Amino acid sequence: MRRLFFILFVTSLLAGTVAHSQTVTNLADKQRYELAAEYSRSHNGVAVLVMKGDKIVFEDYSTDDAEKMPWFLASGTKSFAGVICAAAIEDKLIKSFDEKASDTITEWKSDPRKSKITIRQLLSLTSGIDAGQIGIVPTYFEAISSRASYEPGTHFEYGPVPFQIFGELMTRKLKSKNETVMSYLKRRILDPIGLTVAFWRKKNDQILLPQGASLTAREWAKFGLLLKNNGKWNGKQIVDGKLLDELTVGSKVNPAYGMTFWLNAKGTGPSGNERMNVGGEVLNGGKPLDLFMAAGAGNQRLYVIRNQDLAVVRFGMFGGWDDREFISKLLTGK
Repeated sequence: MRRLFFILFVTSLLAGTVAHSQTVTNLADKQRYELAAEYSRSHNGVAVLVMKGDKIVFEDYSTDDAEKMPWFLASGTKSFAGVICAAAIEDKLIKSFDEKASDTITEWKSDPRKSKITIRQLLSLTSGIDAGQIGIVPTYFEAISSRASYEPGTHFEYGPVPFQIFGELMTRKLKSKNETVMSYLKRRILDPIGLTVAFWRKKNDQILLPQGASLTAREWAKFGLLLKNNGKWNGKQIVDGKLLDELTVGSKVNPAYGMTFWLNAKGTGPSGNERMNVGGEVLNGGKPLDLFMAAGAGNQRLYVIRNQDLAVVRFGMFGGWDDREFISKLLTGK
């Protein structure tokens, strides 16, 4: 029923679309952003928002209502878990990304595979744990019973289970502080940058880390701005920048995925297909674009392009989508 309502709502937004945009001062920039927004709209797009520097320089929405309407991020939600982990390391709740999960999830100590799994492997989806079916999310505690079918670090598998395992690990880490994963996320990251979550799906009163958050484009852009500025907000360091940088390092098993972020590299996509890199050598003086993204079903996107000083939000409702074509239009107009 919820899915039907969502589809009907989105259909009503897309019907008879008339875009409106916030003016930018640089005409060349404006033309490129409009071309990217036109590409988005032609593929069931609902919103495009561009931040350059610390300011919103372009917005395009399918209707006036879409500007204020929270949108379901789907797997775009996953990247909050990576930043939670970075903050927890800075706060000394976690020793490092390479801390063994079994140090906290002690039920794993006797398992020959699970006992070796690191937090880095959980969040890079290389733990060997059966990742589960996309869209079917166990509780935190249920997730830790999932089977390890491969040796840690040898196999990439995309799915919700590893993120829920990380939720159980953080729940145990935070127990002595009388905090939940959500209250820690709010206190440590969301509140300092003024990010308001409209809705976040839960199970057993625990937020779903693989999916579940709904934000407006402007709110998601705040998260992108924090990432673009290496963890700084209004000059204050919210999360250590070097720890955030580790989230955007791919694994040997899948160079296209770091810890909760998709990267600008060739590698394996969610369904086993080849995920092609955006490239950008011509656009960036012979060097690849410093681009990473949070991505969700329906082609929800939060692109962060540090060497272009850009954070870009795109909302949509399925339809065909090519990240390279969108980014090319955004940066070159071609």
